[in-house]
Amino acid sequence: MARSKTPGKQSAAAAADWLRLDQQLCFALYSSSLAMTKLYKPLLEPLGLTYPQYLVMLVLWEQDGISVSTLGQRLSLDSGTLTPLLKRLEAAGLINRQRASDDERRVEIFLNPQGLALKQQALTIPPQLACAAACSLEELSSLTRRLHELRQQLGDAAATTLTPP
Repeated sequence: MARSKTPGKQSAAAAADWLRLDQQLCFALYSSSLAMTKLYKPLLEPLGLTYPQYLVMLVLWEQDGISVSTLGQRLSLDSGTLTPLLKRLEAAGLINRQRASDDERRVEIFLNPQGLALKQQALTIPPQLACAAACSLEELSSLTRRLHELRQQLGDAAATTLTPP
């Protein structure tokens, strides 16, 4: 999707309408994120996970034995945020943290049998989310893909210098 560098001519009233809260994509994403996190809380309670811990587990269920830095990149979290999460997951008996044998500066994360078994319980979460959103898993998947594209486009735009009109 091409970005327009200069918006078209519009009336002052039409331009001001874009400053309404309900017109803001950023607020729609922010408030949707809050609603999503609120919805996940009771779904994750039986698993004994918080939402950020669930995100960590999702990555580890995809790829066990990854480094803390790789995990941080996948989740867009720095080590200062990630380390306490990992310590709590380790204390809960779901993961092990180990220094890499080839580089002691690198810490790798491995699922324990209990952490691996938790994946079976988590399989019920996506269908419950689809039900709550009143859409199919395919529709959620499509929306997720579009949001990934949007995130990439916004990241690319943030990396370049945009000049105001």
